[in-house]
Parts: sequence; C-alpha cells; structure tokens
Amino acid sequence: MFSVSKRAALQACVSIFLAASAAPSLLWAQAAFPSKPIKIVVPNAPGGAADITARTVGQKLSEALGQPVVIENKPSAGGIVAGEQVAHADPDGHTLLLISSGTAVSASLFKSLPFDTVKDFTPVSKLASFDLVIAVSEDGRFKTFAELLAYAKANPGKLNIGTPQIGTTQNLAAEMFLSASGLQAQIVPFNGTPPVITALRGGSIDAMVEILGPVMPQIKSKALRPLAVLSDKRSPGLPDVPLVREEGASLAKFQAASWNGLAVPARTPHEVVLRLNKELQAILKMPDVKKRLSDVSLYAEGSTPEQASELLSFDIKRWADVIAKAKIEKQ
Repeated sequence: MFSVSKRAALQACVSIFLAASAAPSLLWAQAAFPSKPIKIVVPNAPGGAADITARTVGQKLSEALGQPVVIENKPSAGGIVAGEQVAHADPDGHTLLLISSGTAVSASLFKSLPFDTVKDFTPVSKLASFDLVIAVSEDGRFKTFAELLAYAKANPGKLNIGTPQIGTTQNLAAEMFLSASGLQAQIVPFNGTPPVITALRGGSIDAMVEILGPVMPQIKSKALRPLAVLSDKRSPGLPDVPLVREEGASLAKFQAASWNGLAVPARTPHEVVLRLNKELQAILKMPDVKKRLSDVSLYAEGSTPEQASELLSFDIKRWADVIAKAKIEKQ
C-alpha cells in the first residue's frame, strides 16, 4: 500500500506526464491546419462579383496554404442554402462562406432563417467593396444628377427608377435614396440586371440603381450615362462622376455601397481564423489580385476579423431600418 504522501507524489508525476504528452498533440493539432482541401461556398451563380472574388482569392489562398481551394456555387434566394451548409460544417477552418451586404439584407428580409447570421458565423475578413451607381440612358432626358433631382421634385411620383428584385442591395439602396432625399418616385423591380438595362434603354423607366460592375460595359460603350455614385468617395472607375452626397442638404451624409468577405462557422479556433486572415491580407495586397478585381469594378480591401464582424452587424441594422421604412413585406 502506498502512503498518502507517496500516492500524492505518484499522482503528481502522472499528471505531469499526461500534460507533457498532451502538449505535442495540441501543437500538432494547431500546426495541422490546413490538413485537407478548403472549400469556399458562394451563395451566387458563377460569373458574378461574388464568384470572381472567391476564385481570384481562392487561387492565391491555395498557393499560400499548400492545399487545393474548391469554389462551390450554391445560388438560392437570400443565400440560404450556402449559409445553412457552412453554418453546419465542421468548425475547423476548411469550409468558408462568401458573405456580403446581401447576407446582411437576408438577416432582416426573411421571417426566419435556418441559421443565425451573427451567432453562427465568424467573419474572417472583408475582401472587396464595389460601388452602386444611378444611371440613365445616354439619349434620355437627364444629362446630370441635378437635372434628375429637379425633375423629381417638380413632378412628384412620376420618376421611375428600375432595380433588380425587391430586397436586393440595389433595390434597398434606391429605397434609402428616396427616403434620404425626400423625393416621391416609383421604384420598379425587375427579375435581374439585364431586364433593367433593357427597360432603361427602351424608355420604359427613367433611371436605374445598380452595382457598377455589371453596367460598366454599357457605360463605356456610351449606351448608359452614370449620373451619381452612392458611395462615400468617388469611384476609381468613374472619377469624374459626382457622389450623391455632393448635392448636400439632406443627402450630405448619404452613403450606400456593397462589399463581400469570408466567414467560417462559429467555434472555429481563433488561431485558424487569424491564420486565414493573415494570408488574406497578403493576398489582397498583391498587384495582380488588385488588378483582376478592379477590372470588374471590385476594389480589394481587407480588414481584421473584428472589423468584418462590425461591418456585418452595422449593415444588418442599416438594411433592417430601410426595410421597415419602405414597408417591405418579409419573405
């Protein structure tokens, strides 16, 4: 039989041995990331801003981490399918979600979601920002933003502004513009961007609010005329086009822009989040990455995980307020 003192000493030795044995295992587990291919789930169809961002960044991330990065497109209303898949994935950093201002919109637009946008994801970094623009037909009645405002003020309810579907960032940005300006106008939703462009060029609507990238070819070919950018600073792609806020008065603080980023499932180890963030910051500073994104009017712009989280929370509240003021029925 061991005495109490000998038993205590033996237990202490065993504890020390177990701790020493576990330490290498813990270090190995942390060092093992990534241990398999990484998947970026994109809640949009191939070819759009989200897909281009994910593929551009994903290629470089694969090189940096030494593992394949697979892009999986899961388009659906509100990005629900992609969000649910990532929310329920193993929280080990190998499955990421392409989030955006649209993710923030969905949090307030839908009556219920199969995940909690804030609690079930940990944002890793912002990836890019992109401008929204008010545009008209090149041969239309408006040549300047001031002319459009003057017409809308003199003819309440007669100005027609086209956007993609109700609840899209573009649609809500148009609602926010009307609320801030105090104008009375009709917002006409269409099933996507191409029908909006067709209606605008055909004279069925007077103006449109759209993300700059999809309409830049039309602007460059002189089919559409950009009147104003909705961001808080002039667009690098349209440096001579004024900002909405430059009109001053009630629009002096107006700002509406879009963005995208990456998130992982909640409970992903902080060390893994930081590793991913470190690699993404380096990638977003690469000249070829910046050029590839700027070619489609996307502007590479990283952030800390905390800043990305704050941006998502801020946009959820902002778009929730717009949805409430516009009395848009939840889906």
